[in-house]
Amino acid sequence: MEHSPRDRTGPYADPDVGDPTPTDPEEWATGRLLFAVARRIEREWNAHLGKWDLNHAGFPVLMHLLAGPRSQRVLAEESGVTEQTMSRVVARLERSGYVTRTDDPADRRRRAVAITAAGRDAGLAAARRRPAEDLATRGLDDAQVVALREALLALLKTLPRSPQDES
Repeated sequence: MEHSPRDRTGPYADPDVGDPTPTDPEEWATGRLLFAVARRIEREWNAHLGKWDLNHAGFPVLMHLLAGPRSQRVLAEESGVTEQTMSRVVARLERSGYVTRTDDPADRRRRAVAITAAGRDAGLAAARRRPAEDLATRGLDDAQVVALREALLALLKTLPRSPQDES
């Protein structure tokens, strides 16, 4: 029996109808499909970033630092994490030679984090649009890519935002 994605009586739309844990993706709720795809893309994206000894936490920090040095507090706010978490992220980037920490001339109690030339090169190489597009759209034709982008942009406009969304 065929069900549309908006059919509230379908087995994948209502857990009280049919098997609430179907193994066939054709029967999954749209949210579950989106989650499964996002996890697979995240794994591939992390492998992509790994070529530069980066991960999902360090990469956006390098992107923020392209605009100039920042305190760990500002980086934490921009990334939507605690200062303690940011301290670990910055320490890893520092070990990789991608950032340096220096005394903040405006406040000696603080340290400023700056991107190095190696960090700039790694961040820009990892951020190249083509590999990222290929990871997210593999197997789709041009029309499907356009439709996917339109649907994702519509969701971004309607779903509530949080500070972590900007990293």
